[in-house]
Amino acid sequence: MVVTGVLIGIVVMSWNWIGSRLTFGSQPTKNDFLGMAQAAFARGNLDDAVKYAQQAIDQDKKDDDAVVLLARSLIYRSYSELERGVDRASALELTTEALALDPQNPTLLAAQAYALQAVGRVADSAKVAQEALRLAPDDGLARVAMALAYGGAGSFEIALRESQQVAQISDWQLEGQRAMAISYSDLGNYQAAIESIEKAISQNKYLAPLYFERALYAMQIGDADAATAAYFQVLTFHPDNVKARLRLCELSSLLRERDAAVQYCHEVTDRAPSYAMGWYQLGMEYFLQGNFKAAQDSLHRCSSLQVMQDVPASERRFECWYVQGQAAEILGDCPNLLATYNEFRAMAKDVAVQQTWTYPPEGPPGCSGNSIVTTAPVAPA
Repeated sequence: MVVTGVLIGIVVMSWNWIGSRLTFGSQPTKNDFLGMAQAAFARGNLDDAVKYAQQAIDQDKKDDDAVVLLARSLIYRSYSELERGVDRASALELTTEALALDPQNPTLLAAQAYALQAVGRVADSAKVAQEALRLAPDDGLARVAMALAYGGAGSFEIALRESQQVAQISDWQLEGQRAMAISYSDLGNYQAAIESIEKAISQNKYLAPLYFERALYAMQIGDADAATAAYFQVLTFHPDNVKARLRLCELSSLLRERDAAVQYCHEVTDRAPSYAMGWYQLGMEYFLQGNFKAAQDSLHRCSSLQVMQDVPASERRFECWYVQGQAAEILGDCPNLLATYNEFRAMAKDVAVQQTWTYPPEGPPGCSGNSIVTTAPVAPA
C-alpha cells in the first residue's frame, strides 16, 4: 500500500507538472487580449489598450468589440499627448477596413462615425451615424458621434439634445457626459460643462483627456486653481506626460509666474526636444524675463526645427523668427539678426505670410554696413 501510494503521488505530481507546462506554453486567445485591452483602458493605459486590442483583432478581424475599443483608445490617446493626430487617422483607417468586411454592421458604422468626427469630417460622421441608428436605434456610440458631429457643424442645441440621450445609457455614460460637456461649453454654459465632465471623470478617473477638458472649462470661467489641479492630476496618473507640462507652462506664463513657466517649459523641451512649440514657449518666457541670449537660442531651435520638419511656411510660427531677431537686435548681435531676417524674407518669397517684418535697405539700426538679401521680397502686409 505504501508503494502504491508513492506511485500514485508521483503520477499526480507528474500530471500536474505536465499540465502546468502546457498551460504556460499556450497562446493567449482573442478574448484574453480583449480582456487585457479593456483592463488597460480602465487604468488609463492607452498604449497597452491599443496594443492588446490590436492583438485581438490580429486573431479575429471581425471582432467588433476589439475594433470599437481600439478606435476609442486611439482617439483618446490622440488627445492625451502632443502631436498625436496620427492616432485619429489610424482610427479612421481601422474602422474603414473593418467596415469593408461587414458594411451593414451597426456597431462598426458607429465606430466609423466616431472616428470621422474625430478627424473633422463632421458631415460624413453624421451621415454614417444616422445609418447606424437606423439599424440599431439604441446604439450609444452612434448617438455620441451624432452629437459631436452636430457640435462640430455649429448646431450646438441639437448636439446637446443628442448627448443628453446618451448620458442615460449605462454603457456609454462616459462618452455621453463628455459630449454633453463639449456641447455646454459651445453654448457658453461653462459651469454645466464642468459638472458634466466631472461626471465623465467619475466613470474613469485615469483618462488624461478628461482632465485637459476639465482644465479648459475651468479657464473659461477664470478658475486658474482648478485648471492647475486638473493638470497636476494628469501628472499624478501619467508622470511623463508632456502635454500637461506645456499647459502648466502656458498657464504659469498667463499668471506671470515666470520662474515656474521656465521650469515647466524646460521639462517640455527635455522630454520632447523635437517639439518646436516647446522651444517657442520657452523662448518667449526667456524674452519676457529679459534673458535675451537664452531667448535667442531657444527661438533659433524653434525656427530650425520647423524648417527641418518641412512645416509649410504658411503654418510656421512667425514669432520664432521675429522675436529671435528682436533679441539679437537688443544684444547688438548683427550677424545673427541679419541671418534671421534674411531667412524670414527667403521663407516669405513664395508664400503669403500674414505678418510683416521690414528693415530699411541699409539694414537694422545699429547694424549699418551689414547687407540685406534683396532677391526675396518683403512679406506682404
